[in-house]
Amino acid sequence: MSDEDKRKSLLEKARSLPLSPGVYVMKNTVGDDIYVGKAKELRRRVSSYFQAKDRLAKEAALVENIDDFEYVETGSELEALLLESRLIKDLQPKYNMMLKNNELYPFIEITWDEDFPRVFVTRQKKNNDSRYFGPFVAAGDLRAALAMLQRIFKFRICKRKIDASDKRRKYQRGCLNFHIGRCAGPCRDAISKEDYRKRISSLCRFLTGQKKDLLNDLREEMKTAADNLHFETAAALRDLVEALENLNDYPELDDTLAPAPPALEPERGLVALQKALELDWTPRRIEGIDIANLQGKETVGSLVYFIDGLPFKDGYRRFRIKTVEGQDDFRCVAEVVTRRYGGIIKRGEDMPDIVMIDGGKGQLHAAADALAQSGARVPVLLSLAKKEEAVFVWGREEPLALSKRNLGLRLLMHIRDEAHRFAQHYHHILRRKALFGEEDQSPVTS
Repeated sequence: MSDEDKRKSLLEKARSLPLSPGVYVMKNTVGDDIYVGKAKELRRRVSSYFQAKDRLAKEAALVENIDDFEYVETGSELEALLLESRLIKDLQPKYNMMLKNNELYPFIEITWDEDFPRVFVTRQKKNNDSRYFGPFVAAGDLRAALAMLQRIFKFRICKRKIDASDKRRKYQRGCLNFHIGRCAGPCRDAISKEDYRKRISSLCRFLTGQKKDLLNDLREEMKTAADNLHFETAAALRDLVEALENLNDYPELDDTLAPAPPALEPERGLVALQKALELDWTPRRIEGIDIANLQGKETVGSLVYFIDGLPFKDGYRRFRIKTVEGQDDFRCVAEVVTRRYGGIIKRGEDMPDIVMIDGGKGQLHAAADALAQSGARVPVLLSLAKKEEAVFVWGREEPLALSKRNLGLRLLMHIRDEAHRFAQHYHHILRRKALFGEEDQSPVTS
């Protein structure tokens, strides 16, 4: 069979694949596994290998060596990501050899030696009691997957040291993750050590591909809890089962709105910011606000949320300006501040440690007046002016004298730039919808 006939035969086979998530394994003429990949839609992804187009040299070499392929359907793109990682680790395909150097690629680490284990992404496997899963090919996909899994298993990602025997936990305030249902709240004694570790054990089973058996066991536990009149436990297990059964209802992994990566070490930035602001405590939660418009039209506001110096996308908010006509940044800032922090007061939630406004003294005064009128108080209110990168802090006459190399200032600049990026993205969405006469149906618009 000629190369052209082989390509056409493989393309015909690929076009018979399902339009569902899964993993494919490419094989050479002697049946060796030479490449493993995942797909959101198997048919389209695998077919693309056998359609004529310009390719990079590495991809062209792979395609020339493909003689056949196999595939496995999965229930979701997340499950495909996890299966891809396991198969690469087991099969060690030739064209996935870059994963041989495991230290360069991300893992999921679970700190099993802690009373309430943390779950996060790491690039180094240490000689400790943690449990590791991976390596994974794409760090972006892994972080998106972990955010999805946190919604289901409600594990903690903070760096707090939590002692199960500390009775003072019941008096602690929960962080944003707890309030929005992303963490079970071990820091405030909202879940027992035993129940939390059961959740993490379930997560580990899911990560190793035991979803079917896990669901059967969870259903059995749910029935037992209900029979014993433990209705809260039964309800929690029911929610976990439903979430695992409906993984396809969660957002896709390749999210174009992923936050920009930080340009510095977050912890060092926070320490430097604490020193610059002369605080006797280290700020953990920072919100950044920006306004975007084009000649006074389609004006929008954005709010980005950072925890421990890192972007927390589930805390991001968008605001379509409702009360201001024309170009008036001060009034727009006031509207966003009023809606955001007045809403926090009504919901009884905690205020952030720092609120940062993109702008100068005028925007800062507008924000301070709006906070006062809404009855809200934040520990630190400041603004960051462009060009000079001057930091104006409410209650101080002069801006902070910070070098542009100062890590605290660089952290604020990163938050400001992220708020600007998020505002511009929403602004472009509204302009496009206005042009085509569509309604704004963005799910994260406040």
